[in-house]
Amino acid sequence: MPLAPLIVISGPSGVGKTCVVDALLAETGLPLRRAVTATTRGKRPGEQDGVHYHFWNRDQFQKAIANNEMLEWAEVHGRDFYGTPRSEVDGDRSRGTGVILVIDVQGAGQIRAGYPNDNVSVFVYPPTFADLEARLRSRGEPEESIRRRLQTATQELARMGEFDHQLMNADLAATATALAGLIRTEFQKRGFTVCSTN
Repeated sequence: MPLAPLIVISGPSGVGKTCVVDALLAETGLPLRRAVTATTRGKRPGEQDGVHYHFWNRDQFQKAIANNEMLEWAEVHGRDFYGTPRSEVDGDRSRGTGVILVIDVQGAGQIRAGYPNDNVSVFVYPPTFADLEARLRSRGEPEESIRRRLQTATQELARMGEFDHQLMNADLAATATALAGLIRTEFQKRGFTVCSTN
C-alpha cells in the first residue's frame, strides 16, 4: 500500500498557518491529521500539552535529538527548540492517513532534504508585511518578541520560492479551500480515492 501524503506547511510566525490547517481539517473529508510538534517554549493561555504541542524541557528535547527520534527540529528565534517526533508521522502514513506538519522554514528544509520525493511543501504568506505585523501585535506579546519574529519573518519570506506551492492567506476560508485542493491532488497522485467534500 502506498504511503499517504506528508504535507509540510510553513510560513512566518503570525501568518495564520495553524488557523488555515484547523479550518482545512474541520471542513474536508480528507483522511488527514496534524502532527503534534514538540517545543521547549512555555505554554500560552489555553494551550494543552499533547494537543497544541508536546511541551518538553531542553533536556528532553536534546535527548530525543541524540536518539534520532526527531523527524526534523530547529532552534527558532535563537532560544526555543521546535521539532516533530517521528512517532507523530510514520504510523499514520502507512495506514493511509495523510500527516500535516506545521513547521518553521528550517524544519521544512530538513524534510525536503530527508524526503526529497515524498512530501509536498506549502508556504503560507501574508498579503503585506504590515498585515503580518498587525497580526503579531494582536497577540499581545512583548515588543522584543514581536521584533524578533518580524526579523525572522523577513528571512523566511525570502525563502518562499524553495516550496512546491505558495498560498497568500488573505481570506482564511479561501486559503483552506486552496490547500485542500493541493492535498486532494497529492492523494490522487499516490493512488488514493478521496471524496471532494464532506
